[in-house]
Amino acid sequence: MIWSKEEMLSREEIEKIQLERLKETVKRVYEKVEPYRKKMIEAGVKPEDIKSLADLKKLPFVTKADLRDNYPYGLFAVDRDQLVRIHASSGTTGKPTVVGYTKRDLETWTECVSRIACMGGATPKDVA
Repeated sequence: MIWSKEEMLSREEIEKIQLERLKETVKRVYEKVEPYRKKMIEAGVKPEDIKSLADLKKLPFVTKADLRDNYPYGLFAVDRDQLVRIHASSGTTGKPTVVGYTKRDLETWTECVSRIACMGGATPKDVA
């Protein structure tokens, strides 16, 4: 089953899109997420250093400790008024971890789950 035209792109076309999106994401978080910008500076990497998909390995990881250290909203890349949903853990091992979702995030999640369900045999008559 072909879900979208992107599934029929060549490897080269897919990697071009991936690199464009990686560059956009790195630039956005560098500009908008101060704690991650600090991690990038510590790692000696700037957005303009991302020139290929292989450069992904230059980027620092975000850890659970980072989420807790910047509790509750310090790692959000959008203003809170753009969020339509906020989820938080129970915080049983310390501070809760908080994740915010925009309308687009939820649309993306819905599409991913729908694709998985269809691949598993779900039909419009099924109720979940």
